[in-house]
Amino acid sequence: MAAEYMHIGIPITNKKPGMVYNEGAKFWVSNVDDYDYKIEYLKFEEGTPFPEEIHRNPHVAYRVDDLQKYIDDADSVICGPMDVSETARIAFVWKDGAMIELYEEH
Repeated sequence: MAAEYMHIGIPITNKKPGMVYNEGAKFWVSNVDDYDYKIEYLKFEEGTPFPEEIHRNPHVAYRVDDLQKYIDDADSVICGPMDVSETARIAFVWKDGAMIELYEEH
């Protein structure tokens, strides 16, 4: 297994300048390269399909080589796996008390 750090995701209640709206999933997201330390700010709108846990807790995101192996190793799955593009999918899991986003390109 191999994991590469991507960003830390922090849910917020007030939109920051430069955030982009994801209409399909009903949330605002910042560009991680706009902030030191690769921070991704997230503002969820009513009706988003993401579970409440993700709206309220920060997460650390990793690019992984085998999504299923990491899911199997997790303490529990919050949501996913789900396709985010034609070439990538994600899952959110709990592992050792931390929320982790797993990102795999396929």
